[in-house]
Amino acid sequence: MTGLSSEELDILRARLDAREAELGAQVRGMNEEAEEAPSRAAPHNVGDLGEQGEELIRGAVRHAEKERDQMELRQIADARERMDLGTYGSCVDCGADIPVERLEVLPFSDRCVSCQEAYEAANPIGVRIPPAL
Repeated sequence: MTGLSSEELDILRARLDAREAELGAQVRGMNEEAEEAPSRAAPHNVGDLGEQGEELIRGAVRHAEKERDQMELRQIADARERMDLGTYGSCVDCGADIPVERLEVLPFSDRCVSCQEAYEAANPIGVRIPPAL
């Protein structure tokens, strides 16, 4: 385990729990909304072309938000696994301790700032635009 105290680990675990509950509720809400109003996702049911375009964009945004939330849920699960393995708080790339200040802000962080910057430079996030747009 890293230099984190058991009290710090408990606090960080509680933050992960709270964020997981929040994200889970958001994803469930998005799923329920999609089930309750499938016609909203069908742009052909909207009046003019401008409204169709707006509905396509809203649908793409909802989809991107759901993907983002699901990715963060996976990161939270991974952080919990690292806690169980005793590697939580250590950078997965260089092995250095991740500062507790970083973990307080992003408790699912798996890299120190330097390694995260290098990772992001080597792996830029691409924006996927749905084929309908």
